[in-house]
Amino acid sequence: MYKDYQKHLQSEIKDIREAGLYKDERIIASPQGACIKLINGKEVLNFCANNYLGLANNPQLIAAAKEAMDTHGYGMASVRFICGTSDIHKELEKKIAEFFGTEDTILYAACFDANGGVFEPLLGEQDAIISDALNHASIIDGVRLCKAQRYRYANADMADLEKQLQAAQANRFRLVVTDGVFSMDGNVAPVDKIIELANKYNAMVMVDESHSAGVVGRTGRGVTELYNKRGQVEILTGTLGKAFGGAIGGFTTGKKEIIEMLRQRSRPYLFSNSLPPMVAAAGLKMIEMMSATNELQDKLHANTQYFMEKMTKIGFDIKPTQSAICAVMLYDAKLSQDFAAKLQDEGIYVTGFYYPVVPKGAARIRVQLSAAHEIKHLDKAIAAFEKIGKELGVIK
Repeated sequence: MYKDYQKHLQSEIKDIREAGLYKDERIIASPQGACIKLINGKEVLNFCANNYLGLANNPQLIAAAKEAMDTHGYGMASVRFICGTSDIHKELEKKIAEFFGTEDTILYAACFDANGGVFEPLLGEQDAIISDALNHASIIDGVRLCKAQRYRYANADMADLEKQLQAAQANRFRLVVTDGVFSMDGNVAPVDKIIELANKYNAMVMVDESHSAGVVGRTGRGVTELYNKRGQVEILTGTLGKAFGGAIGGFTTGKKEIIEMLRQRSRPYLFSNSLPPMVAAAGLKMIEMMSATNELQDKLHANTQYFMEKMTKIGFDIKPTQSAICAVMLYDAKLSQDFAAKLQDEGIYVTGFYYPVVPKGAARIRVQLSAAHEIKHLDKAIAAFEKIGKELGVIK
């Protein structure tokens, strides 16, 4: 049988390549940081990592992880409810709840698991999920696992959200779900208006803080801080794999009864090994560092503003952003790949995004700023963008 299936796969892969949609993995041979070394020995400036606060190679986090391996070992070798819960896990869950102003927290191996495991235990066929059209794939997959009726509203469109909430009034319970920051565009969800509509139509709210936690808000506590709505959202999900150290691990934090039910019925939690102690310990250190100072957030915000202003002045078409994501719009898929390749030749490491990751005709290079970047790094990237932009006719 596999011979026939092999031919089918080879044909599908060939089609992907010919369409210019094949994704190659570029190999890094150094720690993650503002400057990285590729497998060929070339050093480049990295502008496509989720390393928003520059903590992926932070000495304090590394030291905390090493110490936890000495005191708690390498791995737990169990799921949480059998013998996979350590004191570090419980402490981290408490600290995450304090950080976001929520009641309780549950840890997962990744936020993909958190989003995949949140809907099915909480909602049934009598209920409704109203989801933003640009929500992350993990939310989409999680919704598919749930029997609740599905409604979708156009990205950050409050008139359409209200229309969908009106259509869902016959359902027993309603949950509005949105990314905090939409990863391809960099825009922040209008969570204040979402909460207002949810209150009007008796609905709950869930926000995925993966690209907003550590980034958005004066102290990096995400969109509820940005809109002064801390504690007013029933469910927040997020990750330790982006601004919070860039490793692995996800969480759901929110109302205590919701978290308690997830501990009883959330399948990714019940059937996956618990987080390694070293990851949990580094997470605790990260929260300690972020609670002590806003230095990293302030630097990140300054870097983002500087880069956006300079790139716009040069003439690039850039989507408005309140996050650390800068979408440089090129629209053509092949152009985005060619542009990214030429930037790498200039020592700037970025990725071109195109269909199906973004809609057809909306190809772009997503630049992600970091607190690890210095002004000299930003200036080098801006100069490279200007040079290649003129060479390829994107700007004059």
